[in-house]
Amino acid sequence: MTHIESIGFIGGGRVTRILLAGWVHAGVRLPRVVVCEPSAEARGALARLLPDRVVEAGDAARAAEQDLVLLAVPAAALPDVLPSVKPSLGAGALLVSLAPTVTLAQLSTLLGGFSRLARCVPNAPSMIGAGYNPLAFGPGLGPAERRALTALFEPLGPCPEVPEPTLEGFTLLTGMGPTYLWFQLQALRELAGRFGLSDAQAAPALASMATGAARLLLESGLSPAEVMDLVVVKPLAEDEAAIQGAYQARLPAVYSRIKP
Repeated sequence: MTHIESIGFIGGGRVTRILLAGWVHAGVRLPRVVVCEPSAEARGALARLLPDRVVEAGDAARAAEQDLVLLAVPAAALPDVLPSVKPSLGAGALLVSLAPTVTLAQLSTLLGGFSRLARCVPNAPSMIGAGYNPLAFGPGLGPAERRALTALFEPLGPCPEVPEPTLEGFTLLTGMGPTYLWFQLQALRELAGRFGLSDAQAAPALASMATGAARLLLESGLSPAEVMDLVVVKPLAEDEAAIQGAYQARLPAVYSRIKP
């Protein structure tokens, strides 16, 4: 199966909303969408996101009957969810897990040997086509199926094929990464008003600054120390050690919990 005529989401929360919003933003013509989500509030949010189509509020088995099945539930729920949907999976279906921790081999075991599997690390900026969503494909997917999944995710931003053992690293870097920065960028945005800038002036300047700063660090060919020496005045210099310490203390601990 290389043509996706229907998509089933098992779980209709944040990740589902991010992906659907990204496809809508990119102008992707979506096929039929079936969502298994017990929360009426979450289903309502998806219905508002897709006002021109019916988001069918099916149960997990109904969602699993579709051409492409996206697992958008926490990793801890998969051992309970997957055996219950196994009988509903079609022989030609594709199943993509959006959860860390549970490997392709474990997914296949939970599904009684089903091997048409992939895993993806979703990234919130996909909502505006600026995401980074690495994909790892299982051995049961051939070139045509891999191309079909890549084509579906490409409108959301880069979606490189990566070795499965790297996915948890990407979870820390790109999946959770925006949370390390958003509160700091918002603090700058709010302070800009006190510095005499309107939001219309500050917002594009902030976006350009953040993008340019990252590109300079990664693409200039300068060492990190040389890049950081380019700005003489560093108002947060006294706090840098504490911030770096938080990264070093907290992120490896999270990685150790989610690494299979």
